[in-house]
Amino acid sequence: MKRSIVSLLLILIGLTFTFLSTTFAFANEKEIVSLGADLTPKQQEETMEYFGVNPNTTKVIKVTNEEERKYLKGLVPDKQIGSRAISSVYVKLLPQGEGIMVDTHNISWVSKEMYANAMVTAGIKDAKVVVAAPFDVSGTAALTGIMKAFEEATGEKLSDEAKKTANEELVITGTLGEKIGKDKAAELIQKVKEEVIAKKLADENEIANVIRDIAKQLNIKLTDEQISQIVQLMKKINQLNLNVEMIKKQLEKIGVDVDKIKKTVEENKGILKAILDAIKSFFDWLASLFK
Repeated sequence: MKRSIVSLLLILIGLTFTFLSTTFAFANEKEIVSLGADLTPKQQEETMEYFGVNPNTTKVIKVTNEEERKYLKGLVPDKQIGSRAISSVYVKLLPQGEGIMVDTHNISWVSKEMYANAMVTAGIKDAKVVVAAPFDVSGTAALTGIMKAFEEATGEKLSDEAKKTANEELVITGTLGEKIGKDKAAELIQKVKEEVIAKKLADENEIANVIRDIAKQLNIKLTDEQISQIVQLMKKINQLNLNVEMIKKQLEKIGVDVDKIKKTVEENKGILKAILDAIKSFFDWLASLFK
């Protein structure tokens, strides 16, 4: 009789493990980490720990310096791209309509608002993103990791033209940020983009007038060269058929504290630990039957 009970319990345990494996695999299939290919094993471990994810239950991909250069070559000096892929990215898909949330760690040149603006241009939506590096880096190349991780999570390819334009937007905004401040640069580009898309502007003079008007509203002084750069960027963005309402919706939560992301991850880890502890207790009890 005792053997029959034990056999039944072992079957139930096997089914439980199967269920748990399926459940956690499903829970994490939309959670991707993109690691810089040139991180040392220790740096990889520290980065995963910072993201608060388990490498055994979270899909991990790598991004090389060659991939980063694909979209940045000619946009920024080679020294800014560097020769190693260092920055890493955590991407988690959200339910439709939740928008974009971004945070950064050891990223010195690109702000989270700049990433969010560029992500929307690339076609990314409804995602939590954390960009991190083991030491200070510009962060310019991290957009490649974000896009690759998003494609991996969704199983869909982003438009190559949109990805190129998004990288150009990131670089122009970052360069502008050096002159007028990161926050103002991101706000200027976002507002100009929204108006250009809403009005479907293609004429360079009309776009330039929009740039001047919004710059004046924000108390920003731009050079003719800066205006010209933004005009050419907006012409490319206008061709991507973006929706202005979608952009506004996606950027609503950009200011949300990313600690909420980590809290959710930690809570999930806590649930897994509780289940494993319960299983361990059960095995201890089972072993006591044979004493």
